[in-house]
Amino acid sequence: MGAVEITLGGIAVAVSIVAWAMFIGAIMRIVRTIKLGQPDSSRNGPFLPRLLNMLKEFAAHTKMNKLRHVGPWHWLVMWGFILGAIVLFEAYGEVFYPEFHWPIIGDWAVWGLIVELLGIGTVAGGVALVVIRQLNHPRRADRQSRFAGSNFWQAYFVEAVVIIEGLGFIGVRTFQFASGIKDQPLWSSFLTQPLSELMPSDPVWVSVAAFVKLMSGMIWLIVVARFLTMGVAWHRFSAFFNIYFKREDDGSEALGKLKPMLSGGKPIDFEEADPEKDVFGAGQVEDFSWKGWLDFTTCTECGRCQDQCPAWNTGKPLSPKMLITQLRDHAYAKAPYLQAGGKKDMMGEEIGLTQGNGHENIDALALAEAERPLVGGPEEMGVIDPEVLWSCTNCGACVEQCPVDIEHVDHIVDMRRYQVMIESNFPTELGGMFKNLENKGNPWGQNAKDRLEWTKELDFEVPVFDGEWGDAEYLFWVGCAGAFEDRAKKTTKAVAELLHIAGVKYKVLGAEETCTGDPARRAGNEFVFQMLAQQNVEVLNSVFEDVEPLQRKIVVTCAHCFNTLANEYPELGGQYEVVHHTQLLNRLVREKRLTPVAPVSEGVTYHDPCFLGRHNKVYEAPRDLVEASGAQFREMPRHGDRSMCCGAGGARMWMEEHIGKRINVERVDEALGTAPSKIATGCPFCRVMLGDGVTQRENEGTAENVQVVDVAQLLLESVKRSEQREASVPTGAPDLEAGGGDGSATTT
Repeated sequence: MGAVEITLGGIAVAVSIVAWAMFIGAIMRIVRTIKLGQPDSSRNGPFLPRLLNMLKEFAAHTKMNKLRHVGPWHWLVMWGFILGAIVLFEAYGEVFYPEFHWPIIGDWAVWGLIVELLGIGTVAGGVALVVIRQLNHPRRADRQSRFAGSNFWQAYFVEAVVIIEGLGFIGVRTFQFASGIKDQPLWSSFLTQPLSELMPSDPVWVSVAAFVKLMSGMIWLIVVARFLTMGVAWHRFSAFFNIYFKREDDGSEALGKLKPMLSGGKPIDFEEADPEKDVFGAGQVEDFSWKGWLDFTTCTECGRCQDQCPAWNTGKPLSPKMLITQLRDHAYAKAPYLQAGGKKDMMGEEIGLTQGNGHENIDALALAEAERPLVGGPEEMGVIDPEVLWSCTNCGACVEQCPVDIEHVDHIVDMRRYQVMIESNFPTELGGMFKNLENKGNPWGQNAKDRLEWTKELDFEVPVFDGEWGDAEYLFWVGCAGAFEDRAKKTTKAVAELLHIAGVKYKVLGAEETCTGDPARRAGNEFVFQMLAQQNVEVLNSVFEDVEPLQRKIVVTCAHCFNTLANEYPELGGQYEVVHHTQLLNRLVREKRLTPVAPVSEGVTYHDPCFLGRHNKVYEAPRDLVEASGAQFREMPRHGDRSMCCGAGGARMWMEEHIGKRINVERVDEALGTAPSKIATGCPFCRVMLGDGVTQRENEGTAENVQVVDVAQLLLESVKRSEQREASVPTGAPDLEAGGGDGSATTT
């Protein structure tokens, strides 16, 4: 050990002591900050399923690989960081003694190969991520970059350290071979051994390379310790916890049902709730749960959520990424005030800091941050602009794409809940919708007695529940749109007719049916949702009173009703087997109870409703039916879990779009790009929105003779035309198309 080694080693140790002390202190501050959030006991277990899912997500990169050109490179960097920690700590010995290596594994050729691959993979991965970031840089005018709004210096700093670390792994091994310290087979050092032939043989270079490797790591620790909001760095640690504590313990995304409105970690009871004591949604950043604060901490600013957001892609101010980072920056800036005991009441008056525990020891920036409203316009210095909050369609694309399982939709709805129920501050169009739901039980304000008007246009009797369930198999939940909206009524009649043809025994509720409450809940009016939902559960439980729990079947045409009945009513005592009409009809076709033998023979593209597809993973059944109808199926570029929203979700159906391009027109333009004769969907909301978009384009002369239909209508057209043709065939004449009908019926 010479003077160079002692000098480099001494510097490395001194810097490391400072770096590790700062880093450990930063971790403690982050933990204390996250604990400022509200309690949420629903994340506590079960341990094993959560652990297994976390291991699967990070080891297999299941979420990261949704962008396949990014996933493999990030996977290399991730393992370079995790296993590279072993190599990094080895450098503490190498900087003093170039011959140092870990006992047992240090001379093991297999470990040598692993380190070789780690070094190469880390450098390659780091360079690839820089290139990807450059190719998607927001300076490009011809695309909307997912990195717009991201912090670039932080990302490039992290990626630079990644590359230097990888070069350090390679450099130490190269100089060890060059100086004769290490002797391993060529297969375990296929890069470093050939490189060593070009390097000086002095062992001091091993110490220099080890010093560079160590210093890059220590500088990284010092920088990230200074910036607690540096999510692109801190996600290396917090992502494991964020994935483990995700809302659903089975590993699925926080989609489908919404998170219940919690106060003190428990679902709120409106009969006993006290606005002075209970938390109604999120009116201040401290009203979010600790998992919300963990979400804010973990955001990597990768922009995948932003890239998929229909609001962002049509010129709206909402970026799910920037919403989370704005909440994060506000939360960490306000944290010192909260940790000192600061608290404001609903009127904005200080009630936490007393005269003996005043403002004098709190940072001025924290005090200024505490004065900002969580939701407010620029003139109020609000953290989240109201236009941002109300642009969300709840489509779930952000949650689906997030590689670290951030729960954007839950946080947005929590903020809406406070705005609606406490502040009474919401878009004016929603006022009429709320009133109609409360007084009439439907968003359109129609009379309940008119819920059966659609049945008068059919040539058979629709069975209505009259107090006796009898031998019915399904309750047909018509929904408000299906009962009152003219275009949606065509779907309702098509489904009823198909069930009649197939001999399925079902009943409808008629005037006893009321809105499921989805628009109210998604708009933040939890009180109205609870009122409607409890009323429906009471009615449904009385209908199914004599039916075995496992046989309580409901078929639904509306994707929003489907999601609410299937996923949200169980929490209120409504346990039913809920199927979407496309699922039931697809089963009837497979069972040959419906035989679509007369092909539609038109170009058809299918639009995935968000609340059927992303929220409930029903993708194949509607497509099977389109193909079974004999249509020429044409897939849109954005489909499946990456499908573009129609713009109706999140109660946006009842709000006007004042900013940017209309979402439904954007989706229609994409559909028209497939040159279809028909655009099919499986939700009345989608049908209305897409129909309006097509009408606009037809008026502008950019579309002609394009119909928007439900999948059930396509199937009915094929089935009824076959029935009519069979009726016209003389007795005894051969049915030349019957064989083809069987084939179509089982198309998958």
